[in-house]
Amino acid sequence: MNSLDGKIALVTGAAIGIGAATARMMAEVGASVILADVRDVEGAAVADEIVQAGGTAHYIHLDVGSQAHWMAAVALAEQLFGGLDILVNNAGILFGRDVEEASLEDWQAMSAVNQQGVFLGTKHALPALRARGRTSPEGSAIVNLSSVSGLVGSPVDPLYSMTKGGIALFTKSTALAFGRQGYRIRVNAVHPGVIETAQGRQTFAARARKLPSGDVAEARALALANHPIGRFGTVEDVAKAIIFVASDDAGFMTGSSLVIDGGLTAQ
Repeated sequence: MNSLDGKIALVTGAAIGIGAATARMMAEVGASVILADVRDVEGAAVADEIVQAGGTAHYIHLDVGSQAHWMAAVALAEQLFGGLDILVNNAGILFGRDVEEASLEDWQAMSAVNQQGVFLGTKHALPALRARGRTSPEGSAIVNLSSVSGLVGSPVDPLYSMTKGGIALFTKSTALAFGRQGYRIRVNAVHPGVIETAQGRQTFAARARKLPSGDVAEARALALANHPIGRFGTVEDVAKAIIFVASDDAGFMTGSSLVIDGGLTAQ
């Protein structure tokens, strides 16, 4: 189940956190993986780790807001592995600033990664995904990383919520368009909740600034109390979900939202 044998995947934001865990796990279940990021040292180290463990991986520097970088990344996948079956639009940034604190430059930087990156990735990977989709029983797959902040409001970072909400609807819209045009490309979104990553710690720090005490530990405890499952998520929790929707096991899923949040948004 959830095998990616023979699949070729490109994962953005793959140097750390969810992206790195996804790349490792994809290689473990048989995929050849292009890891893409702007953190070259960390990204190359993860790719080397995968290769040393017997997997197939290659790292490329990719600024997701750059058309030229995207064209080079897709060309590399075709050159090294013969095409592209899976695109994981994982790269994202969060500042933890409300509307009054955030600057126009903050918004432009966040939008360039969180939204422009998803648009450009989808656009430039489309021909390669479409070509491989014709030869796959369940087609090719795009997995977009949204967030629970793309489903419900975020008092901590409204700009982040706006970008992630846009990803959720872009996912549905492209799923409809590609399906109706016969492209055989499934498009789904994964919505993580509070995950134990550097970005998750940024969230706690942002929430702490809103508390009279300013205490990060208090902010963390308050957030944990809102999780019925009794813990925060791990990068492996999210990576497993990504691999499922990317695999042929999810062949009847497109335009869907898979929420990985420990029950946070069920309340």
